[in-house]
Order: sequence, then structure tokens, then C-alpha cells
Amino acid sequence: MTRTAVLGSGNWGTAYAAILADAGQEVCLWSRRREVADEISATHVNSAYLPELMLPESVTATSDPERAVEGAEIVVLAVPSQSLRDNLAQWGPALPRDAAIVSLMKGIELGTASRMSQVIAEAGKVELERIVVVSGPNLAKEIAAKQPAAAVVASSSARMRAKVAEVSAAPYFRPYLGGDVVGTEIAGAVKNVIALAVGMASGMGMGENTMASLLTRGLAETARLGAALGADPQTFLGLAGVGDLVATCTSPLSRNRTFGYKLGTGMTLAEVVAVTKQTTEGVKSCESILQLARSVNVEVPIVENVAAVVHEGRKPIDVLEALMSRARKHEAS
Repeated sequence: MTRTAVLGSGNWGTAYAAILADAGQEVCLWSRRREVADEISATHVNSAYLPELMLPESVTATSDPERAVEGAEIVVLAVPSQSLRDNLAQWGPALPRDAAIVSLMKGIELGTASRMSQVIAEAGKVELERIVVVSGPNLAKEIAAKQPAAAVVASSSARMRAKVAEVSAAPYFRPYLGGDVVGTEIAGAVKNVIALAVGMASGMGMGENTMASLLTRGLAETARLGAALGADPQTFLGLAGVGDLVATCTSPLSRNRTFGYKLGTGMTLAEVVAVTKQTTEGVKSCESILQLARSVNVEVPIVENVAAVVHEGRKPIDVLEALMSRARKHEAS
């Protein structure tokens, strides 16, 4: 049994804690809110996020981050991407110096346009070879229901990715090994924005041709950006790429798709935020992804137009028209 810590008790953090426990590990789950930690400790249920999931007895909870990570061989970070740096400023000194640090986050930091592994290395003072990224088509509610799923466990260190994959191999969760951290993170971040676009189109009443076109062209611009940053092109054809993209763009469980759908029906950004009440990474990261793409001279028209809706108040119908009227070019360009 390996002692593990999961910092973040939202949907995915809670579901991943269950994966680790069902794979035979001892898990301490940290929650920012003491009442959530107390409820999990008393009832093994996180009613605020996954009320249908009964967490195993090997999962404990605390609102004290130092207690959560004490003696942990693996520390999993599962907080909103835009709060990661501030959290690491508090947690950094407490993180065990030889532990694997696992990122479940799928975003690009505002202001710096940094990937999450870069933020962990800088703000947490963690060596890159200790950082592991887990990504794939992993909708938390389906994981909580123990429906079969797979993910990529990516790290520059073969030893670290093998270690994390081993402790994450639950009967219903199959980890695959990968060495492309850059591609895995870019795929995970950009697919959230593509899902917003697909959701908008669906909210406007568009059909399957439109959805498939957006999904395919979204994959193309994700791969272009990844290639410019040194990613392995094969990553975008795998679980972290097309796999996660399909799940996030097509499932009603996807927060990003649902957020986009509501925008497509005519709701304002403020109205959607008031209704959803949960972090939607695509909304947070679309501007920083656009900043990153421009820094390497890569065109990302879907991301650019989603950012215009979210941050400039443009209407989704105007964005769709802008995409359709772009200059014609070769599909591979």
C-alpha cells in the first residue's frame, strides 16, 4: 500500500481519490472547506460534488494541507488551474522532497501562458522529472460509477510515470504510459475551449455535420500548437488528444460543453456563470491559450473566436459566420 495525497476535493479530485483507493492505496483527500473534509471523514461521501460515490474506507480527509501530504509518496494536485500558483505558494514547503507530483489540471495559466507542469516546477520548486501528468477521457461522474476508462500517465521520468500508473490501476481504470508532457497538457487545455465552441453550435441548433467539423478542425489547431511547442504528433491521436476531445465535446456531463450550449441559446456569460456555479476551465483558459499560440505564431481560429465571445461579448452566431468566411486553404495547413 502506497500513501498518497490528493489536494482538491472537487469532482475529479474526489473521483481520482476513489481510483487510488480502489487500486489498493491509502489516500488522504484535502479539501479547502473544513465541512467537506469533515463530511468525508464521517460518511465517506462528498455530497457537494459526487453524492452518489461511496468512498472506500482507505480514504481519509482533512482541511490541513500539511497533514494531507505528510509521508506521501505521491501527491496529486486537483485544484482549478488558475488557483494553482497561489496554492503552491502555501503548500510548496510541505511537499515531500522525493514524492511524485501528479497534475490532474487542464489549463494554461493566465498572464504567463504557462502549462501546469511549468507552474508546478516554478511555484512549487519541483524538479521536472518528478512531475507526472494524468489526462484522458475521464468524466468524473462516469469514473464515480466505475465505468471502464483509460488515461495517459505522462512524465519525462520513466520511473515516475511507471510508479503513478501502478498505483492508479484500478479494475475500471486503465493507465497507459507516455513521455510527452507538453502534448498531453496542450491537448487537455485546448479541448476545453473546443468543447465550448461545440456547445455553442449545439445551443444554436446546429447538427452533427457542424459538430464533427468543429471537433475535427479543433483537433487540427490543437496539434498545430502542440507541434510548435515540441510535442509528439502521435499524442493528439491518443487518449489525451482525440479521446479526451471526443468525451468533452459530446457528453452532456462535460461542464465546458454545457457552458457553451447555454451561451449558444442566448444566455449572457454572467447568466451562465450564475447558473453553473462550477469552474469551467475553457472559459478561464481560452485567453491564455490564445496568448500562447500567438507567442509561437500559430493560428487557432476556433480558440480566438471563443475568446471573443467570452471576453469581448461577441455573439456566437457572429463567431460561426466568422469561422465560415475565413480564407480557403489546404486542410493540412
